[in-house]
Amino acid sequence: MEMVSANAVHYHNQKTEAMLRIDEREHPVSMQLFGSDPDILAEAVEMLEDRPYDVIDFNMGCPVNKVVRNGEGSALMKEPEKAGRIVRAMVRAAKKPVTVKIRKGFDENHVNAVETAKILEDAGAAAITVHGRTREQFYSGKADWDIIRLVKEAVSIPVIGNGDVDSPEAAEAMLEQTGCDGIMVSRGARGDPWIFRRICTYLDTGKLTERPPAEEVRKMILRHARMMREYKGEYTAVREMRSHIAWYSAGFPHAALIRREASSIENLRDLEALIEKWRCLPDTRDFT
Repeated sequence: MEMVSANAVHYHNQKTEAMLRIDEREHPVSMQLFGSDPDILAEAVEMLEDRPYDVIDFNMGCPVNKVVRNGEGSALMKEPEKAGRIVRAMVRAAKKPVTVKIRKGFDENHVNAVETAKILEDAGAAAITVHGRTREQFYSGKADWDIIRLVKEAVSIPVIGNGDVDSPEAAEAMLEQTGCDGIMVSRGARGDPWIFRRICTYLDTGKLTERPPAEEVRKMILRHARMMREYKGEYTAVREMRSHIAWYSAGFPHAALIRREASSIENLRDLEALIEKWRCLPDTRDFT
């Protein structure tokens, strides 16, 4: 789920309430919290206990400045002992598994994922996700899969690898190189919701399937937009779809044109007209 502030849960923020909703078809689903106060995080866990989440996840990986400035997200990579106290408080308050997402470290001079993972395991974390980049890297450069392997070798709880999994082949390579128990796909899913099926098919059968053709992508954009409208209303849905259309169309002919025109759509009718225009453009060959 989207990352939710424990403080916002504590203060009953109305905008946050919309982020807490899930669809019954989403299970298993993990509620992702962030914060820096052990008591408030434990209270948030208790307040959410009766909601239909399967797992409570604590995010220590977010690199965004406004989060880090508050000592939250990946700022906690600089304070592993405090992170341990937070997770211990959350585990005591929870009846569900509490998992944690961490990074390689805060920067290259402070690579402490292994040390942090051991502390979190001792605090009761049920599983740990490791993003193979430091906070200072944000999402740049190449993810360090060796640090995922080192964490896996250091703890006995499940370790989930994260970073640069954007294809079925990358998923297989991460499993082989790190020995991790699971894979988290993040930016690789932008514009490619088929990636999960493609990864599972490849890992199960060895069969490599390509991204779908342009027409299937266009149909998915429309389906996505209509579902967003149902969930968030047309105004918000269309504006959020501007970025999604850019991701969906990447790699296809006329992607720059589609991306440029998507930036100014105002309603679902505009979006549908843009998709029809794309359909009528010449040379709409399949993704390669």
